[in-house]
Amino acid sequence: MSERMQAVLISQFADLDAVEVAEVDRPEPGPEEVLVGVAAVPVNYVDLVTMRGDYQFKPTLPYIPGKGPAGTVLAIGSEVTDVKVGDRVLAMAEYGGYAQACVVRADQVYVLPEQLSFEDAAAMSLAFDTAWMALVDRARIERGDRVLILGASGAVGSAAVQLSRALGARQVIAGVSRPDRFDELKSLGADDVVDLSEAPLRETVRSRVLDLTDGHGADVVIDMLGGDPFDGAVRAVAWRGRLVIVGFAAGRIPTLKMNYVMLKNIEVSGVQISDYRKRTPDLMRRCYAQIFEFTVAGAIAPPTYDARPLSEWRSAVEDLSNRATTARLLLQPPPRLDG
Repeated sequence: MSERMQAVLISQFADLDAVEVAEVDRPEPGPEEVLVGVAAVPVNYVDLVTMRGDYQFKPTLPYIPGKGPAGTVLAIGSEVTDVKVGDRVLAMAEYGGYAQACVVRADQVYVLPEQLSFEDAAAMSLAFDTAWMALVDRARIERGDRVLILGASGAVGSAAVQLSRALGARQVIAGVSRPDRFDELKSLGADDVVDLSEAPLRETVRSRVLDLTDGHGADVVIDMLGGDPFDGAVRAVAWRGRLVIVGFAAGRIPTLKMNYVMLKNIEVSGVQISDYRKRTPDLMRRCYAQIFEFTVAGAIAPPTYDARPLSEWRSAVEDLSNRATTARLLLQPPPRLDG
């Protein structure tokens, strides 16, 4: 008889009233998988979007949400050699983290340095890896680059601020709609701020960035927002600059006249982090190796977090949706079934 565990179970989309913390069978790892006892899992905006049924990839119902849990390896599949039972890991599962245990492919499990707690690792997951791929793989950041980050106060944005500095950026400019957040971002490595509440953004973003960079423009733009901020930022990209699309939190998916891309010799690309885990696991391992190295060295720091019991999943999801906290929200399941 299968062991049982507690999990947040989604039985239908777009109805949080139908969601429950249920007793379900604890999964068993396949030959190339590991079973991780979850100590902490982040609450991500994509979790809420998926629960609503609005995400581009819909899981099969019923399902357990939760990406990027951290915990201890409880069991390994017959073909797993890189991790062992008892290892402390970050597990970049697509689903399943809102539970006492989850199964994940062994090539998507990263052994934690002893200096990094489960809570800190979970708070960094899905934010620092996304920011790293945007900066390193897509933007090919170079030492001395000037970097503009739109949506810098969010999880990915603040991670990009820290990583830009750690990777040798000459200047880090934070684009935020609330300038009162700048002191916090300055402590993370930002040099200057662009006020994204000053309309018309098509003009104000461009003029502010050019002013801050002495007319040079931004060598790298990381955009979590889309919409009007994008319209201004693309006009502030330096010659041969690189603009990376991460999301559309401003609500509008922008369009771009490609003659502008040609005339300024700029590149526009995008990041969808799940594909990296599936298609380039070696690059993903390099990503986390550098993130952990930077963390241990003190070059970057995990974000502050607000950890809540698994039973409080709904308040956490709603607080995230309502932007009721600036801390990274985590869920902590009850102690593992194996004690």
